[in-house]
Amino acid sequence: MALIEARTISKIYRLGDIDLRALDSISTTIGKGEFVAIMGQSGSGKSTFMNVLGCLDTPTLGHYLLDGVDTGTLSRDQLAEIRNKKLGFVFQGFNLLSRTSAIENVELPMLYNGHQASERRARALDALKSVGLEGREDHHPNQLSGGQQQRVAIARALVNDAPIILADEPTGNLDTKTSVEIMELFVRLNRDSGMTVILVTHEPDIAAYSKRIIRFLDGHIVSDEAVKSNK
Repeated sequence: MALIEARTISKIYRLGDIDLRALDSISTTIGKGEFVAIMGQSGSGKSTFMNVLGCLDTPTLGHYLLDGVDTGTLSRDQLAEIRNKKLGFVFQGFNLLSRTSAIENVELPMLYNGHQASERRARALDALKSVGLEGREDHHPNQLSGGQQQRVAIARALVNDAPIILADEPTGNLDTKTSVEIMELFVRLNRDSGMTVILVTHEPDIAAYSKRIIRFLDGHIVSDEAVKSNK
């Protein structure tokens, strides 16, 4: 059984008298432990598709199954629980709380799961250590480089042991050297921990770190190919 399955998904926005199909009958599957890059020009549908995968948006037509569950049958609270337990999000802008330390930022997803404070801290410390930020726990975002802030964001995505990481342009605000370091971290997490990694990018050199590239154009999948030589 596929971990992620899209069955003829369409997302339609009504603009006056016009129906805009951001996604048009998309069907694909992603298995456990895959590392997939989603590429396409602005307006191609890749970000809309990522929002559907992350249970941040729902299809107008079709079905999205996550781990065998049709998400269209779930309530808002059930979708929020899935986002918290099964999905780790990493964004281009880091999305860290500026007045909050690194460890407190990483602890945030656990606040909704009823973990005791001591357990939250221990798990957050482990997550920060796994991304190479041991000793930076009490630093605030303005005391960290862009790459370090993104590592905090990745640690936050990992802390609930979610099996899937969704990364939306995770290197978009980083220089080349730091981008390489972040992508090598994703490769290690995928290889060593078996995490499923799905990232949106418009940069071919970033997509080349993945094992499979799905390309979107005008709301359609126009190609779906294995990467010949993973870095």
